[in-house]
Amino acid sequence: MLKKWLPNWLNGLIVSCVIFLNVIIFGTLVLLLGLIKLVLPLPIINTILHSMYRGWCKGNRLGLWLGCADINININGDVNTKSWYLLICNHMSWLDIVVLSSINVLPAPKFFLKDELKYVPFIGSGAWAMGMPFMKRVTKAQLAKNPKLKGLDVERTKHSCRNFRNNPTTIINFVEGTRYTPAKHKRQQSPFKNLLKPKAGGIAFALEVLGEQFDAMLNTSVVYSGKSSHICRNILKGELDAIYVSINVMPINEQMLGSYQHDKAFRSRFQKYVNELWVAKDAQLTSIYAQHDLPEPHISKEVETL
Repeated sequence: MLKKWLPNWLNGLIVSCVIFLNVIIFGTLVLLLGLIKLVLPLPIINTILHSMYRGWCKGNRLGLWLGCADINININGDVNTKSWYLLICNHMSWLDIVVLSSINVLPAPKFFLKDELKYVPFIGSGAWAMGMPFMKRVTKAQLAKNPKLKGLDVERTKHSCRNFRNNPTTIINFVEGTRYTPAKHKRQQSPFKNLLKPKAGGIAFALEVLGEQFDAMLNTSVVYSGKSSHICRNILKGELDAIYVSINVMPINEQMLGSYQHDKAFRSRFQKYVNELWVAKDAQLTSIYAQHDLPEPHISKEVETL
């Protein structure tokens, strides 16, 4: 690990170059292959496309290895690269995507992304080529003007999830819907110490489409330790000391499957279930912060801006 031998500023520069070049190189290759796939939908193109995507994941793993002194991944249960998983996680920073995609014991990760990311060069175009779902939130005012927008996210999610049936996949959903910051936590009046309020819809739609194919749900928590609470700045400045990832492998049962959009009783039960998961996750995060003597994010006055 370069971090042990180089000054922070030089380590941060090297890691920044590795991470960003990794995105540019493999993002371009994945986009080009995605365009070729539109014209020539051959199985070999899809195989190469996923190989390039795996290359991006390996590049992320290299960047983290170079830039972080201590990476702790604890998996409670059995996982393998030939299965299908639904992974739910707290969301602290854009670095979460790099961290989760770098876990080599999991099958290829696919993310639920904000619709705005569709237009981000390399990232958005690469995600489009891989068929990842882009979630576009519709306000009540927009829905009142155009009722046809109702259920649009559901159909997009279902279409994308159906495409994942052909290759072992880890569908990753950041249940809070946005990155945690103390300001957002205060604005939401969140009942959780270390989390924003959960959004159950994305998980429910993925389970509705692929529930029988999922081998398990991976309940994941990510915590960072660095010089400041600005996680992305820590990695870019060579000041990220440790990453803690805890994954609990949970079975998917019949109570988790149903029509979230049309069955009000199921929707109410499922929201309660996700809320209970979030209560337990909040307690787990508090335990991790205490165990490693780290400040909890709701205490910090700093705000993640990148």
